[in-house]
Amino acid sequence: MSALLAWAMAQAAATATCQGALCDADRIRPFLQKLATARSSPAPVRILQIGDSHTAGDQITGSWRTLLQDRYGRAGRGMLAPGRPYAGYLTRDITATQSAGWSVNGIFGSAYQSASSVRMGVSAYSLTSYTPGASITLGADGGRTFDRLTVCALTGPGAGTVQLAIGAAVVDWPLVAIEPGSRCRTLDAGADAATASVTVVSGPVTLTSWGTERAWGGGVILSNLGTVGAQFTHFDRTDDRVVATELAAYRPDLIVVAFGTNEAFRPGFSAAAYEATLRADLTRLRQLAPGVPMLLFGAPDSATRIPSLQVGESGASLPCASPALWRPTAALASVQAIQRRQARAFGIAYWDWAQAMGGRCVADGWTQGATPLMRGDHVHFTSRGGAEIARLLQADLDLAMTSLTAPTVPALTVR
Repeated sequence: MSALLAWAMAQAAATATCQGALCDADRIRPFLQKLATARSSPAPVRILQIGDSHTAGDQITGSWRTLLQDRYGRAGRGMLAPGRPYAGYLTRDITATQSAGWSVNGIFGSAYQSASSVRMGVSAYSLTSYTPGASITLGADGGRTFDRLTVCALTGPGAGTVQLAIGAAVVDWPLVAIEPGSRCRTLDAGADAATASVTVVSGPVTLTSWGTERAWGGGVILSNLGTVGAQFTHFDRTDDRVVATELAAYRPDLIVVAFGTNEAFRPGFSAAAYEATLRADLTRLRQLAPGVPMLLFGAPDSATRIPSLQVGESGASLPCASPALWRPTAALASVQAIQRRQARAFGIAYWDWAQAMGGRCVADGWTQGATPLMRGDHVHFTSRGGAEIARLLQADLDLAMTSLTAPTVPALTVR
């Protein structure tokens, strides 16, 4: 580490302020100010969260979305991975379907094709078809209609054509271009719609994301883009140009980065390697989304009973009071400390998820009772637990919003 970087990190640490578990909330002041007036604003407030299975499952983000939309207005479901990219794919508030004739590529897991030249964007998945008539659809659940559809796809020589439809609005969209690239297309329905679709007219076609929203009337959109089992470093498998194109189309007011659990469970974890990787990943994301406020989530408390994960380069993880078999991984504390340090160094707001839960070794307590907050794996959250995490997060944001958006009262001058 250079002396200059060390000095900058020390200065950032010295000036960090926390309200509840949220630190350096002033870094997301523009977002908080916009959120405060979301219900009366003509345009939606957009939150985009990338992460691992905690994000993909939408237990937490779904509950947070409900909290925000009940208070500030419902502006739509937001950005999604195209179609149904893997078995068990969950989408609260909206139903996604996919016909036969599509192949999937993803940044991690069974969908990852290391030899594939297919580029991916923010959703971390792509969907490719050569089959005319192959389609994907979105249907509004519970009357949560929308009036705008955005679709992003790869373009280039020999690319095919898709038909976009939302409500009664239908348009053919040719994707052929002189050079390989990426484009996004927005189609307005002109009225409330309950369905939207993308259909292949001629192949090949590769979709990288799609999303629905209510174009006018303010409110909040929260897009959850997660990959089960992924670490932040796997997001490097996305393409810079595709990501930049999508961010320009979806225009997030806040980007939430929610990785860390899988890093803490990685066999042979190296703190130095992780810190270098996190610095590189945050640098890249900042370059791709210049000026967009960011919020980094620290890894939540979790536990394992695998002995090899309870011992690492920093020694053995200290046992919890009960039960003796379950304890945090040896790497978890290092991951959390590095995340906090790098958030400060980069000038990014930081939410201490583990502290909000109650600190170290609370995961086992969250698995207990008739309606547990965590599943028996001591890693993932139940729907009730997801709702509790969302409540804790929003409480800290409310505290910061009150502090940062309160009018300044000038001091009296005594004569």
